[in-house]
Amino acid sequence: MAMLDWMSTESGLRLDGGIVGLRPPRMSDHAEWSQLRHESRAFLQPWEPTWAEDDLTRPAYRRRLDAWRRDMDLGLAYPFFVFNREDDALVGGVTLSNVRRGVAQTGTLGYWAGQKFARRGYILAGVKAVSRFSFGALALSRLEAACLKANEPSANLLLKAGFTEEGFAKAYLKINGVWRDHRLFGLISRDRARDSAE
Repeated sequence: MAMLDWMSTESGLRLDGGIVGLRPPRMSDHAEWSQLRHESRAFLQPWEPTWAEDDLTRPAYRRRLDAWRRDMDLGLAYPFFVFNREDDALVGGVTLSNVRRGVAQTGTLGYWAGQKFARRGYILAGVKAVSRFSFGALALSRLEAACLKANEPSANLLLKAGFTEEGFAKAYLKINGVWRDHRLFGLISRDRARDSAE
């Protein structure tokens, strides 16, 4: 149970990403998160599921936090907000979700950046930090990620983070109200890569 306590959203869980620091979201982050998402709506909406009408409200954020907390307690997901080191501003988020144990030992990475912070290396650093956490503290063997065919910046980020493009999935996720095809990427831990090479 100590591990579950350590993983709670109000815990001291923090990841070092060099130019960024990461930690689980808190209720006190709502105003900054809501403002950044609001400012970035037109930038983000083409790549994300349709936002609920009340998506940026405090009650909706509280429900989101409760769901994240449950998932963390069960070891199913680990959401992180990404803050730059310059002024501790929230720049985006990286979430490890769909964690599967047993013979799989894998999870799915998703990420977003506020428009004014995009393509500045912050989310790349965050993805690398969450990857290290996934393979280290969580002892996962494999990470998966996907992006829309047209989202070249996202594909480039994954390739820079060490992911390999592995395939293509038709109607993979419902994005902005439409089932969309996605490019599929994977990353395996160095330990597992070494094991499979022997």
